Amino acid sequence: MHYVYILHLENGQHYIGCTEDLKKRLGKHNHHAVPTTSRIRPDELAFYAAFNSKGKAYAFEKYLKSSSGFAFRNKRLI
Repeated sequence: MHYVYILHLENGQHYIGCTEDLKKRLGKHNHHAVPTTSRIRPDELAFYAAFNSKGKAYAFEKYLKSSSGFAFRNKRLI
C-alpha cells in the first residue's frame, strides 16, 4: 500500500507527502528526521488515503499540491 497524507503543522501550514509506511514516516516527522519539517513540528495527521499503486498515490499527491488540489483539500479534506 502507498499512502498520501496531510499533516497540520504548528504554524498553521500543511505538509503533503507520500509514503509506503505511514507509521514510520510519521515517526520521522515527529523526531525531526525529515528536512522539510525539521524546524516545524507537526501538530496532527489531518488526512490520509491508501492506494494500491504507487503511480496513483504520487498522482494524487501531485494533484493536492496543485492550485485546484489546494482548493479541494481546503473544502473537502481538512
